[in-house]
Amino acid sequence: MTSLLAYLVWSPDPVIAQLGPVALRWYGLLFMAGFVVGTPVFRHIFRTERVSPHWVDVLTLYVLVGTVVGARLGHVLFYEPDMLLHNPLEVLKVWHGGLASHGATLGIPLACWLFARNNRFDVLWVLDRIVLVVAIGGALIRLGNFMNSEIGGYPTTVPWAVVFPRDTGHLLPATRPLPPGAVLVARPELLPTGEVRHQELPANSPIGPDSLMAVPRHPTQLYEALYCVLLVGVLYYRWNRTKERTPRGLLLGLFLVLLFTQRFLGEFLKEAQVAFEQDNLLNQGQLLSLPPILVGLWLLWRAGKDQQNPYGYAPRDVDEPLPTGRIVGSLPAANHR
Repeated sequence: MTSLLAYLVWSPDPVIAQLGPVALRWYGLLFMAGFVVGTPVFRHIFRTERVSPHWVDVLTLYVLVGTVVGARLGHVLFYEPDMLLHNPLEVLKVWHGGLASHGATLGIPLACWLFARNNRFDVLWVLDRIVLVVAIGGALIRLGNFMNSEIGGYPTTVPWAVVFPRDTGHLLPATRPLPPGAVLVARPELLPTGEVRHQELPANSPIGPDSLMAVPRHPTQLYEALYCVLLVGVLYYRWNRTKERTPRGLLLGLFLVLLFTQRFLGEFLKEAQVAFEQDNLLNQGQLLSLPPILVGLWLLWRAGKDQQNPYGYAPRDVDEPLPTGRIVGSLPAANHR
């Protein structure tokens, strides 16, 4: 028999602290934590392959900009294109929420390409290493979604289900008796700031025709976070076996196939995030996952088959003193193509 105590009611304030007009949010903190946690991992990889860790700081700046810009534009173009017509300035207000991982999937490779072009790295060598850090960031971002009570799954009765009273976009009409674990929630109120206020009600509150409730749901954010942690382990294990002789494109191909296959399948457990997805056979996240899977399969098929450049290249300058200006590594003649 399932009891009310079988389900976690998850309703933390997504704002950690308010400093005047500036709000410190869990999502933003965990978003940035991905770069902080990933940096020592990236430095270890560079040192192991005799590439100066100085490049990590330079590349991190490129990837940070590419991630934020790509994720924001991806959300607007894929999920809220009307924003460009009706309120284009809202595109710049990243703190209001709205970042799409599929947009970051475009922004990060573009940033890595610019970095590689400007600093004489092979772009696939960079991407093969950056995916380990991206997977770490993906796990932390999904924890940020969990702290925001967003991107939850369908209602379920599994013992590890979670109730999200703050997910006001997916509340259900209240019934009496309440389903096991359900929480009564007052009708959401839109604040002048654009945020939505929620209020949990006592279980014995009267239920009217407009009463709403939050019910136990799949914590899909945690599913994806745990999967990203496993993905980091798989990618690191594969890189650690071959290091600088890792077939060019192999790690990127594995990352794309494994991550977006999970994303495609995991979407079957998720509620629609926007109205136009309601009646579609496949939602927007699933449709956008198909191209990366195909690209990943192509990369796995081609990995290491370029006889002139089977492993990629990077400036091997770890033992050189850091100059005051740019570091430019000398590359073998065959790699100046």
